[in-house]
Amino acid sequence: MQAASKKRRIPRRRSHANSSRTSSTPPPLPPLPSATHPPIHGCAEPPPTAAATGRSPSSSGRRVESLASATGGWDRPIVPCCSSILARLPRIYYLKLKMVSQAWRAAITSSELSLLRRELGLTEEWLYVLTKVEANKLDCYALDPLLRKWQRLPPMPSLVNEEESTGRTQSSWFQMWDVVGSSIRIADFIRGWFHRRYGLDQMPFCGCSVGVADGCLYVFGGFSKAVTLNRVWRYNPYLNVWQEVSPMISGRAFSKAAFLQSKLYVVGGVSRGRNGLLPLQSGEVFDPKTGTWSELPEMPFVKAQVLPTAFLADVLKPIATGMASYKGKLYVPQSLYSWPFFFDIGGEIFDPELNTWETMPDGLGDGWPARQAGTKLGIVVNEELYALEPSSSLDSGQIKRYDSEQDTWKTIVPQVPVHDFTDSEAPFLLAGLHGKVHVITKEANNNLQVMQAVLQNNTENSPSEENIIWNILASKNFGSAELVSCQVLDV
Repeated sequence: MQAASKKRRIPRRRSHANSSRTSSTPPPLPPLPSATHPPIHGCAEPPPTAAATGRSPSSSGRRVESLASATGGWDRPIVPCCSSILARLPRIYYLKLKMVSQAWRAAITSSELSLLRRELGLTEEWLYVLTKVEANKLDCYALDPLLRKWQRLPPMPSLVNEEESTGRTQSSWFQMWDVVGSSIRIADFIRGWFHRRYGLDQMPFCGCSVGVADGCLYVFGGFSKAVTLNRVWRYNPYLNVWQEVSPMISGRAFSKAAFLQSKLYVVGGVSRGRNGLLPLQSGEVFDPKTGTWSELPEMPFVKAQVLPTAFLADVLKPIATGMASYKGKLYVPQSLYSWPFFFDIGGEIFDPELNTWETMPDGLGDGWPARQAGTKLGIVVNEELYALEPSSSLDSGQIKRYDSEQDTWKTIVPQVPVHDFTDSEAPFLLAGLHGKVHVITKEANNNLQVMQAVLQNNTENSPSEENIIWNILASKNFGSAELVSCQVLDV
């Protein structure tokens, strides 16, 4: 495979507007009524034109003037019949249009505009990438995949309260990190950071989980300064603001989150105990409409109960290593660990209708590819479950898809050009964008790349390295920032 070859193929925006667009220039605004057209029923008369004021109009000035005329004027309320004009504009324009006037801001940030875009089939899928640059600071970027433009989100509220500092001793820190970690890599990563950058009573924020619901981005919990957090933050893309919402019932770090049947589920992770950090078998579910949390039955970890001796049962701790919303249920792969060793024990499935857990099929659980020891990444695209398995050389990987009829994982992309880094909490990520599997990875030159594999000659049943072309959808230099998580919002 020629890794340097970059064939760019961009999926169509789900819009009824027919316009030719290029990746380097933003799309033109749609044609709007002008002074020579009959006025739109219910809209105000247009303001004086540039010619009437003695100024020479520019094309952009005429366009904005026409838009203001069609939507009722700069400071007048946007009438319902004109909201469809705003709904047809690409989302990338909304940030600037909100600055026109209070009336325009109210219209663009309204829930009616979001509902109208969905009714008209004009929603856009954007990729949101969460990164960490320094301690207790997360940065989030949004990618418009059609225009290949990045937008930096406003900073999150304070992640950690100043009083959440305990002044632990060095020995207690080693005790804590010798018994827990959602993966070998993550434990080593945190311990390395601790030695290089921080005092004995501090630890950088890490281990949050991310999910999406109702067109908003959610960040759950995490770990900082010897405290597992139960705080939850929500990002609203129309308001372009972060808000802290109802906290979780339990503080959790390195938990797993997924969206299912209009609710957000958070399971597993670790919490602080008397003798260090303890793995959690519990879970909870959040209803975005009511803002309330409810407890789930604990994961039984049935396969962990067959250990031969009480000594092994006490030494090997069960943890949830991933989660995916698949076929109307939650699929949670699991492992037993005694740092620094991990043992796969399949997994369990939660049925929200019955409110019960059941054992995962052997082929699915035992064969679930691991991103790194102790973490298993899985995404669902077009009702198919996918995972990426890194190679032993750490410079490539394979994308696999689960075959539920045969209860086995099948390789569909034999080689993925990803690079693993020991200092990265998430060396690579997967995302389902426009019905395709995308790989997000960071190159050695600090360029973050969003890639999609295209199979040539209809060879999906027997793919090989030679018949795969990688499309580089977008690339951006993020400096020293480390990948944390990614999600796709369709709004």
